[in-house]
Amino acid sequence: MKKVLLVAALAIGTMTAVAQESETAVEEVATEVMEAQDAFAEVAIEELPEAITEALATDHPGTTISKAYVNEETQYKLEVAKEDGTTVELYADAEGNWIEM
Repeated sequence: MKKVLLVAALAIGTMTAVAQESETAVEEVATEVMEAQDAFAEVAIEELPEAITEALATDHPGTTISKAYVNEETQYKLEVAKEDGTTVELYADAEGNWIEM
């Protein structure tokens, strides 16, 4: 009977260790995917194409750009502050067209 309890205890311990390793692997993959999707590099606001600043003034009057980012596909992510103090993220291409991300 002691052997059965020992084997059961070892089996449970082994399963717990394997489950923890699997959880860690899933978290690492999820983090890598998020980093790949958010592959934007910060750029100076002054470096934004004029088409984007004009589109922002036209479509979102009263807002100001807090930070700007660009990715390899020349898509821009803008952190924009509204007049009421809230911030939103907007995405645009180099021609000033708003895009969904």
